[in-house]
Amino acid sequence: MRILVADDHALFRDGLRSLLQAQDHDVVGEAKNGREAVALARELQPDLVLMDLSMPELDGIGATKLITAEMPNVKVIILTASESDATLFEAIKSGAHGYLIKNLEADDFFALLDRASQGEPALTPALARKLLAEFAKPAAPATPAAEQDDLTAREREVLELMVEGVVSNRKLAKRLGLSENTVKFHVRNILDKLRLHNRAEVVSYALRNKMVDPAG
Repeated sequence: MRILVADDHALFRDGLRSLLQAQDHDVVGEAKNGREAVALARELQPDLVLMDLSMPELDGIGATKLITAEMPNVKVIILTASESDATLFEAIKSGAHGYLIKNLEADDFFALLDRASQGEPALTPALARKLLAEFAKPAAPATPAAEQDDLTAREREVLELMVEGVVSNRKLAKRLGLSENTVKFHVRNILDKLRLHNRAEVVSYALRNKMVDPAG
């Protein structure tokens, strides 16, 4: 399997490359941020991208959206230290073919990679149960168009960045030139106006109701 590794830690990339090569996988490229990952995926057309979430310039969620939208034959598997449920749901909604935690045993890791190569999702049973439970929940009640229109121009800017994969207060603040407290205020207003509970729900709702252009 031809694999592209995207992670901003050089030592982790080195160790992962050695493990993959020991199992006869071909590591065709390495990226240290999300923008590099997208560019190398376009150039190299790997079978699989192992994508970290927290990276500079463009994070793993944003890079996953771009790759899966533009190159549907390239599978993206998130490989991260984050065990956050919201991040898991957001990654899968963004098109990721799997979600693996970095503390996996090597045997389990390679077994899941083999499943991915056969078209199956790369998820541990525990994460698969979380996904099933989340998607089994009743859909959020529809929000009247008038309430969508209540979003201010700045709140729509925040919403568009969240759909692009910029979800942390720090990164939103940096992109918008605002303080983190001001960003928190805008996010809270968005949640209240759309009657939603968390950022993953906001992203899903915005895409489902075409509130923003996902390609933007």
